[in-house]
Amino acid sequence: MYAKPSADRQQSFFFSLEDTLDRRHPLFALANAIRWETFEEAFAKLYSPDSGRPCKPVRLMVGLLILKHVRNLSDEGVVGQWSENNYYQHFCGNAQFTPAAPCDASELVRFRERIGEAGMELILRESIRVNGTGGKQRDIVLDTTVQEKDITFPTDAKLHRKIVAECHAIAGAEGIAQRQRYTRTLKRLAVDQRFRNHAKKAGRARRADRKLRTIAGRLVRELERNLPPQSPRNSRLALFKRVLAQRKGGSGKIYSLHEPEVQCIAKGKERKKYEFGNKVSIAYTKTTGVIVGAMSFRNPYDGDTLEPALAQHEALTGARARTATLDRGYRGRGEVGGTLIRIPGSGKPGRGRHATRGLRRGFRRRAAIEPVIGHLKADHRLGRNFLKGVAGDAVNVMLAAAAFNFKRFMNKWQRLLSIFMRALFRHILSPAACHHARAA
Repeated sequence: MYAKPSADRQQSFFFSLEDTLDRRHPLFALANAIRWETFEEAFAKLYSPDSGRPCKPVRLMVGLLILKHVRNLSDEGVVGQWSENNYYQHFCGNAQFTPAAPCDASELVRFRERIGEAGMELILRESIRVNGTGGKQRDIVLDTTVQEKDITFPTDAKLHRKIVAECHAIAGAEGIAQRQRYTRTLKRLAVDQRFRNHAKKAGRARRADRKLRTIAGRLVRELERNLPPQSPRNSRLALFKRVLAQRKGGSGKIYSLHEPEVQCIAKGKERKKYEFGNKVSIAYTKTTGVIVGAMSFRNPYDGDTLEPALAQHEALTGARARTATLDRGYRGRGEVGGTLIRIPGSGKPGRGRHATRGLRRGFRRRAAIEPVIGHLKADHRLGRNFLKGVAGDAVNVMLAAAAFNFKRFMNKWQRLLSIFMRALFRHILSPAACHHARAA
């Protein structure tokens, strides 16, 4: 049930939480800049008006999501720090300090599922609005990167061993008596699979891999024979059979049992040739430095991401991009929906020196999006995605982009405040001001 916001009752006649805070703090300024009523009006429709338990305040839940990505915290971390931080509590709408956790960490999971991708786009749109005219620039830069999923480096041996363990768990839960559990055999095979790079032990490791796949297939087929046709476990067994059937060099491979949608993306990097996750498109204003689009894909060609990325930018900002500067990975596109696409290439004959210099300067400016992507990964939780499924991929990238924009607002506020304070001190300490003070 959607809980109607109640009027704040002052618990102390002489004290309130706001009185203890520095109004020049960036979080204090950001709390006053965000239009919280926008979220309350949009998300109130997702709750029943008169049945069920009253929900947590919408500002509290949205504020926790923003703080989580701005401060690079986990669900448990942001909930734990909320009870210790006055600025966090004021940011989330508290009028008095509360020395207790605001909610259980799992409630953030359910809130993300409730508002979905549309709710995350609303948060991203508000982060663009907070930055004022900086997000209204119609010349943008786009680039793609990989959002890695929280999985181990996939190998067939790992997956087969996990299939064996899960088959044992399913048999125990369903009360199925297995003919053999292969406990001692699996221990011996684990020893044989070690040191596979050694010249004299490579053949032994390959034979152990084949034996492990055979054992996993036996256990899966045994469960198929003993489970009823309508069992919900059958979909899981079908996934196991896909893993056992895949071979090196095949397409459509499964790289994780708990995240089967993960893609293997070859980036050509020296330190990391392959990354396992999904592709992400980031749209960034050319000179003002605001992220005006963030979208999740599986693993398409970069040029195929242009049309949906530009459509999202138009929906978030209300205006179609005039130009989009890209790298050579987008080759093959000249214009998309009225947006001029600029890609570095060989100079056209007849182009003047001034036009060539301007294009070159724009392409150099395109490289500014690379450190932005680095900040998203290092500071705002885009480097490792811990959220579940395809929906979790889309949610994580939009929250990371919104956190980057909110952080930009906070940094800009600090710079303006520093400039103002320096100017004020310079005026106070000037000889003319000292002369007037002595005369007074």
